[in-house]
Amino acid sequence: MPDEFDTGLMWFRRDLRTTDNATLRQALSRCRQVHCVFVFDTAILDSLPRVDRRVEFIRESLSELDETLQNLSRQSQGGLIVRHAAASDEIPRLARQLNAQAVFAGRDDEPQALERDAQVEASLQSVGITLITCKDHVIFERREILTQSGKVYGVFTPYKNNWLSRLAPEHLADHPVEKLGRRLAVRPAELQGPVPTLADIGFEKSNLSQLKIPTGMSGGARLFEDFFERMDSYDTTRDFPAVKGPSYLGVHLRFGTVSVRRLVAIAWRRQLAGSAGAAVWLSELVWRDFYMTILANFPHVAHSAFKPEYDAIAWESGPEAQSLFAAWCQGRTGYPLVDAAMAQINQTGYMHNRLRMVAGSFLVKDLGLDWRWGESYFATHLNDFDQSANNGGWQWVASSGCDAQPYFRIFNPISQSEKFDPEGKFIRRYLPQLAGLSNKSIHGPWLAKPLELQAAGITLGSNYPQPVVQHDAARAKTLARYAMVKKS
Repeated sequence: MPDEFDTGLMWFRRDLRTTDNATLRQALSRCRQVHCVFVFDTAILDSLPRVDRRVEFIRESLSELDETLQNLSRQSQGGLIVRHAAASDEIPRLARQLNAQAVFAGRDDEPQALERDAQVEASLQSVGITLITCKDHVIFERREILTQSGKVYGVFTPYKNNWLSRLAPEHLADHPVEKLGRRLAVRPAELQGPVPTLADIGFEKSNLSQLKIPTGMSGGARLFEDFFERMDSYDTTRDFPAVKGPSYLGVHLRFGTVSVRRLVAIAWRRQLAGSAGAAVWLSELVWRDFYMTILANFPHVAHSAFKPEYDAIAWESGPEAQSLFAAWCQGRTGYPLVDAAMAQINQTGYMHNRLRMVAGSFLVKDLGLDWRWGESYFATHLNDFDQSANNGGWQWVASSGCDAQPYFRIFNPISQSEKFDPEGKFIRRYLPQLAGLSNKSIHGPWLAKPLELQAAGITLGSNYPQPVVQHDAARAKTLARYAMVKKS
């Protein structure tokens, strides 16, 4: 049977791997020969700081992907074409240059990605080239999981129950490409060469290597192997930031250096075998699908509240609000767990999930600031930034999103600290100036006796700030702010 297309172009995006890559498998199965490309998209990169761990993570992962493609093709010039340009222009141009009849890409339902893909599709169609998009980075997408009345779920638990009842081995089937490797085309001479350096695309090295964040397919595999040994205890360890509980696979899921199908398959089997830890971790992967479904079906959440009435909230504004926001960003709110969380994200690009909730709740419900300020800050600083999950998480703490916490649920930053960092280990790691305080006082230094502060070498307002707000007063103000919305 003849191939459907003579030449195809595989456009790697958030699927930087060859193992179990549904889109790559489609391209190789349907084309006589396939070129592979990644575009450092200037439409995205031009808005980023010149030091960005995510760009470096991608660059390092591309080097491994390029080598793997060369090995699969068994040709030194059968690797990856890497371009630095506006993807909406470069993909159609490159497809024409390579005489491709089809371009293959993994689906991406972020609004900016959909707009870009529509431009690419229109440009390709104008010259008779087909754009084929494939589901790869989720298990269920768009409108695959619906209520009995055919509506998109807005509450997680029934969505999860339906998701689990629908899950079957065919949803987790592997997409091997090894036997099709010889279909990978040799790059034209003018498109050969190694993956560009960071300097080539206008970026500088970050502290990625010092943080020992593993990159690429091999890095993702090593992280998962390590987590697999801890998966069964995930339910009891995941909330404690000083404990090695999470998988730390967020950035790998974001850029597709691991297959979500393989992760779900293993967690599912462990759950069926009775592992409570695996069941909780699988639930986190279901949340990932859920938030992507919300963004795909309710794109207004990208800029406004899922529940429209919450757009009427009168957030704090003006110079004082800007000063409070700066204190939050810089980790000098006077609340140690919040400040340590912000130090973690600022220094490493990672924040523990429990702390994302605590720091987020503090911004919105203690400082009275618009959740979109925090969403934007996380979008800039998180290595694993994913628009759907970031937006969903922020709307959850702001009580404005689907299945969000009730507006009157307001995290107490001291009790959260006492419960989830009882010995202050995490706080001491990121706020060493507080290391001399007792395990009791470290959660609220302003409550410590003067002699203890003196002995610990702490001068409040000097080497550690006084609290920028009083939690009880801020809580009362927030309840009033939200109650006005609920009355309207």
